[in-house]
Amino acid sequence: MSEYGFKKAVSLDEYASYFNSIDPLSPHKTWTTKQPCDEHIKFSESVPRFDVTSERVKAAFVVSDPVDWGRDIQVLCDILRSGGLPGERSQHQPHMYFAADDLEYQAAFPSERLGMGAFRIALESIFNRIHHRPLEYTSFGKPNTFVFENAESILKQLQSPASDDDLNEDYKDMKSHHFETLYMIGDNPLVDVKGARQAGHPWFSILTRTGVFRGKENHTDYPADHVVDTVEEAMEYILQREGYA
Repeated sequence: MSEYGFKKAVSLDEYASYFNSIDPLSPHKTWTTKQPCDEHIKFSESVPRFDVTSERVKAAFVVSDPVDWGRDIQVLCDILRSGGLPGERSQHQPHMYFAADDLEYQAAFPSERLGMGAFRIALESIFNRIHHRPLEYTSFGKPNTFVFENAESILKQLQSPASDDDLNEDYKDMKSHHFETLYMIGDNPLVDVKGARQAGHPWFSILTRTGVFRGKENHTDYPADHVVDTVEEAMEYILQREGYA
């Protein structure tokens, strides 16, 4: 978060450590976390610290899958219903952001693992039960349509030369048109395919049997435009469809 430009960023691990008894189960947690490398320690020492116990949190960001769900839900609820300063009362809820909303994802274990979207559901469900106003949040990532719109916008920027002075007339004509087809390759129908379907033209969805999806046929609720076994097969299909193979 510091590399993104935030001047007063603190991890939830560090934040919770400043409040005595904020996690009543901490004495029963015997695991240890990996210590930061020397380079990170030097970087941290160069960043001016601040008193988190007296400054209100302006926003909370969930940018990766939380490790300690119980503590993180507790501390986030404290932050969100106190106006950004645990232990106090306030009608103002700090901003809440989620980097993705995947309910499940495929890892090394045979069946799917709960993802960031599952954590969001758990936090929202509990917060709405203990607070008189529902949780307000912004969730990024697929299947949100703006993710696909942003990808298309970036691709348009990448295809454009630094200066229009160097463009010939044929290229100028091509540049003025939208993409004919943009391919989305993914293994999760509820996230990848659903997002591409919602985004509409020019997105073409290819579903692979390499992760969350393992079905023999197309997905019933969110069918893809094409289904293959592997990413390699998806690339071969695209090249053939575009006339390159």
